[in-house]
Amino acid sequence: MNRFWERPYGLRFAVGIEDTFIPQTSPGRRTLDEYGLTGHYENWREDLNMAASTGAAMIRYGIPWYRVNPARDAWDWSWTDRVFDHLLSLGLTPIVDLMHYGCPLWLECEFANPDYPQRVAEYAARFAGRYGEQVRFYTPMNEPLLNAMYCGEDGRWPPALTGEEGFVTLIRQLTRGIVQTQRAIRDSLAEPVFVHVEATFRYVGEPAGRIRFLEERNWLVYDLLFGRVREDHPLHGYLATNGFSDEDLVYFRECETEPDILGLNYYPHLTTTEFLPNGERRNVWSGAEGMEELIRSFYARYGKPIFLTETSVSGSVEARIGWLRDSIALVHRLRAEGLPIVGYTWWPLFSLVDWAYREEESPAENYLRHMGMYDLEPDGEGGFLRIETPVVREFRAAVESYGRIKTLNKERATKEDGRYIIFYAFDEEGEETEEDEES
Repeated sequence: MNRFWERPYGLRFAVGIEDTFIPQTSPGRRTLDEYGLTGHYENWREDLNMAASTGAAMIRYGIPWYRVNPARDAWDWSWTDRVFDHLLSLGLTPIVDLMHYGCPLWLECEFANPDYPQRVAEYAARFAGRYGEQVRFYTPMNEPLLNAMYCGEDGRWPPALTGEEGFVTLIRQLTRGIVQTQRAIRDSLAEPVFVHVEATFRYVGEPAGRIRFLEERNWLVYDLLFGRVREDHPLHGYLATNGFSDEDLVYFRECETEPDILGLNYYPHLTTTEFLPNGERRNVWSGAEGMEELIRSFYARYGKPIFLTETSVSGSVEARIGWLRDSIALVHRLRAEGLPIVGYTWWPLFSLVDWAYREEESPAENYLRHMGMYDLEPDGEGGFLRIETPVVREFRAAVESYGRIKTLNKERATKEDGRYIIFYAFDEEGEETEEDEES
């Protein structure tokens, strides 16, 4: 396996398909399943072909836990078997997004269920046991901090807890789930690679005290996973006041769960929040400067290779191309300085459905956010067409300029059930001729 995240630090270009799964419904709340809303369940083959056509070497790809585990002890891998056979045949290396917000319908109280960490670990072990010969890169949970905010502080998503105690409850449960997931995968595979993925936040304005607290809170998940929350930690008292026990604190100090690669999600139009004098908030543009600040601060704090696991901008094709150029230029500049930035992901591959869809009543087409390389357009029959934009050409040019698209080689591997997978692997030239692309 190519270890591009180690010295001399390679760079992988990736894409991703928006994969938020919230299957639970309640009055005024409908199912939010991005694969279902965008038609990916039916168009997965075309979508993966599109991903490969961009020249990306890797793809962040999510698994709908609630569909593969529809009942407590029932498992259905029929759809994922077909998808991964094809995905791997295209030469794409998946970073498997095991948890992207939603729990199965049978898991009462969702993340707040005392059995959640055990259940999510069991799911991860079953996935790794089934696909681990071909799949080595895993994200135990996407954006745990944002997950705790939506599900534990704001009450927007199940289990709809609110306030500080709700937030801390979710932090405890989600981080325990990450610890147990990573253990379960290590028990199943010889050399898994863990790509943790976190949302990033910046704050400006007043009140200064609240901003300082939120800035400290940005580090909380990874300070716990790195075993750094002790009596002198700025949020030690906050955790204890809101339900963290001494046993919880000992657990995380003794169960350090560091990633191999630290993934950061950054959107120049969304990541920075300004607090206004009247008490309201708004998102403000923070551009490449904000991205640089966050990359430097995360690397300085944790010392792990950085993979930009999500970035894009909502708007015109021209705006998207402009951000693509600016953000990739920043990545190359920081790498030239010696920062180990090992990956760049344009997310999403095609338009997504805004999360506001869950709380409203209009059809999905009214909530499309054009942030991808391909735009979705209604086909007149309840589905969406995939329309290629010039962003594809721009991304591919960036990949080619780095030397990632070269000679295509074909390999074949036989599966235990008699089927076989065809791998298409690219030879590499130029900057990283000493490396071989992983199949």
